[in-house]
Amino acid sequence: MRRMLRGSGRAMLTKPEAGTGAQVAPGTGALVAASDVSVSFRGKPVLNYVTLAVHAGEIVTLIGPNGAGKTTLARVLLGLAPPGSGSVTRIPALRVGYVPQRFPIEPIIPLSVRRFMSLSQSVPDARALECLSETGAAHLAHAQMAELSGGESQRVLLARALARDPHFLVLDEPAQAIDFTGAAQLYELIAAIRKRRGCGILLISHDLQVVLGASDRVVCLNHHICCEGVPHAVAGHPEYVRLFGPDAAASFGLYTHRHDHTHTLSGDVACNGHGHG
Repeated sequence: MRRMLRGSGRAMLTKPEAGTGAQVAPGTGALVAASDVSVSFRGKPVLNYVTLAVHAGEIVTLIGPNGAGKTTLARVLLGLAPPGSGSVTRIPALRVGYVPQRFPIEPIIPLSVRRFMSLSQSVPDARALECLSETGAAHLAHAQMAELSGGESQRVLLARALARDPHFLVLDEPAQAIDFTGAAQLYELIAAIRKRRGCGILLISHDLQVVLGASDRVVCLNHHICCEGVPHAVAGHPEYVRLFGPDAAASFGLYTHRHDHTHTLSGDVACNGHGHG
């Protein structure tokens, strides 16, 4: 367990004692793994001893309040930012795809979807159309990026990330500018991509409710990892309730089917039952 020191009215995290906490070692099969990663900006801790691994074929959702360090952790995993301490390991020649929170385009700049697909790397027409078709955006190939809706933009951004044929795909708040129905459809698409391609996927969100159906594992981050496990278990965890409030935990049940048993954080059945209701 992590030791908590109290001082000046706030809790301070210290490094786990030797032999405690999750350990990530080479050869575990993870695409990317962070071990005891800490990051500070201008002397202010952003990440405190975070250990996290993502495997091929797995969808991991990283949730937490605004300013919790979610995007910083993603950037460290992708190699876009260095850890202040700790380590990050990746498989050799790891190909990554990244879908940012937003990609603002000035309306006065003419930029078609097809041209956008080749901004950072040359993508053949057939490949671009294939990836756009995979995300349901083939009909937008000749549209202007500045004229797309929020949902259309996310599908195009996702197609551009898929053009790299990634092993590891990161989506930062992909449903931020989309209504609930559109978000549900987007997460269904992401789940289908995982099944078809077998890539590891890290979803970043502040809302556990809408990512439930697409997640294998949920990690709750607030500068350190508060709790992690299967979605249903995390929703009822005291740390989740403390961060998001009892109303969030209660409303979570509206989006799930009922169980006649409960799960531990690892997903094991904690008591006897007869299936799902």
